[in-house]
Amino acid sequence: MRFASLFAGLLSVAALSVSVSASIFGESEPEITVTATFPEDNPFHHVVNGEKNRLELIVENKSEKNVTLMLVSGSVHDPETDDLVKNVTTLTYGLRLLAGVKLQVPYTFHSEFKPGDLKLKIWLEHVADDETYRVLGYDSIITVVEPELSVFDFKLISTYLMLIAILGGLSYVAYQTFAPAPKKSRKPKPAQVSAPVTVTATGAGGYQEEWIPEHHLKKAAKVRKVGVVSSGDELETSGAETSGNEGKRRKGRK
Repeated sequence: MRFASLFAGLLSVAALSVSVSASIFGESEPEITVTATFPEDNPFHHVVNGEKNRLELIVENKSEKNVTLMLVSGSVHDPETDDLVKNVTTLTYGLRLLAGVKLQVPYTFHSEFKPGDLKLKIWLEHVADDETYRVLGYDSIITVVEPELSVFDFKLISTYLMLIAILGGLSYVAYQTFAPAPKKSRKPKPAQVSAPVTVTATGAGGYQEEWIPEHHLKKAAKVRKVGVVSSGDELETSGAETSGNEGKRRKGRK
């Protein structure tokens, strides 16, 4: 009996020494607490599609070890089956977490999910003594909603204007490329008006003939000849008539 009791005492002392050595020399995970909350203007935990959604993480190192915050990431799961839907944004920080100090870390992620309820999980990874650990910071239901449409939404208006400008430019290029070019109508050239010819009279009824074209001078010469001939004939006939009349008068007197 004494041997059995002595053997049991030796086993208890050995177990105690093993536990003490493990607590002193063994590596245990540092105690890191994480609290993730949505901003005060989002009390219903709405996640808007097409926008950056923000969470605030409060991280505290309650151990005495040197801990470095490496990254924060998350994932979206089915609220009923907890099946993975999609991983969300991963942000790298590389911040040192001092013992006993609370650190506020912003985290934003982009949402493109079907509107409805989903489960969001946010965790962070930290390194202590060359070992990597993961701590869950958020595990709750969120509501995915579509953004509210506004007539005065500058982003939406600018996006539509850019799309209209791009489509207009492409339409113009396509029209210039494939549409036949219209034929240019030739306008008749206006007749050139020659400068008026000034004729300087010299003396009584004189003029300078070098300014008059030759064909006009020829026509004028012909007209003059015809006029001279006709005037000579008239003089001859008038002379003969006068002589005949005078003879008749003399015969009557006799």
